[in-house]
Amino acid sequence: MKNIRVGVIGVGAMGNHHARIYSELQDVELVGVSDINAKATAEIASTYNTDAFDDCVHLLKSDLDAVSIAVPTSLHKEIALKAVKQGVHMLVEKPISDSLNSADEIIEAVRREKLKLMIGHIERFNATILKLKKFISAGKLGHVLSISCRRVGPYPPRIRDVGIIIDLAVHDIDTITHIYGESALNVYAIGGNSFHIKEDHASILLLYADNKSGVVETNWLTPHKIRQLTVTGTEGVAHADYLEQSLEIWREGEVIEVPIEKREPLRNELEHFLCAIANDEEPSPSGVEGKSTLHVALSAIKSYETGKSVLLNA
Repeated sequence: MKNIRVGVIGVGAMGNHHARIYSELQDVELVGVSDINAKATAEIASTYNTDAFDDCVHLLKSDLDAVSIAVPTSLHKEIALKAVKQGVHMLVEKPISDSLNSADEIIEAVRREKLKLMIGHIERFNATILKLKKFISAGKLGHVLSISCRRVGPYPPRIRDVGIIIDLAVHDIDTITHIYGESALNVYAIGGNSFHIKEDHASILLLYADNKSGVVETNWLTPHKIRQLTVTGTEGVAHADYLEQSLEIWREGEVIEVPIEKREPLRNELEHFLCAIANDEEPSPSGVEGKSTLHVALSAIKSYETGKSVLLNA
């Protein structure tokens, strides 16, 4: 297989890790990185022995096969459309965009040019969730009735353009939907802001077919990170810890520690993206899946603002 030529646009916390992993993968050439912060761009380029570009278009014109877009959410559409214009496949960090209209523009442009588009919902690629999904698909928890998630921790000051639902809750909205294998029908949320310009805490209730539920608790007020998920089925309960990459199954009066082969989720995600390009397959989460998750998140914001539940197929 020929080397896949990749670039990274946006070298903040997440983009830095994209560049690091690309620089370590076999059959991958990290052509360059780009960011409006010239100093940060130069430092990352030096660290990973690649080129620094002061203009992302110059990077996109460097005979790239693919690019990771890790800029602020409000800039996703602008950068994605520039990548489309240069015929470059792309992984857009979650969420796909800041509005459904912008998401549609990205999806349609990619489809028109027959390019690959993947949305970076990284938790799907956590080894714990990969194992849990297989466990549930094999029927080992019986019929799943509810999935609850707790994603809390201190506020990261770099997050200024979106609230916690768009920044954090989208992870669990996507994961719950991924585990169920179907879209939510209704969303109800409460939330508010204690210090951020947008919401900094929220509790979200998702309703699926057959009265299945999903619950997401998230905030930027807890002094330490917690990233946990619990699945309740008719024949058992599973408890997953994203950070520890651990999985416990409670069934028939005993607790089973499920062995997990720990691996960096972002590495799994980027390898999936690159394999899809090499094999001419559609990556997942796709643009359509990313738009669906964004739709639920925006509906959750509407729900807590209005105090009413929101039908998602209305």
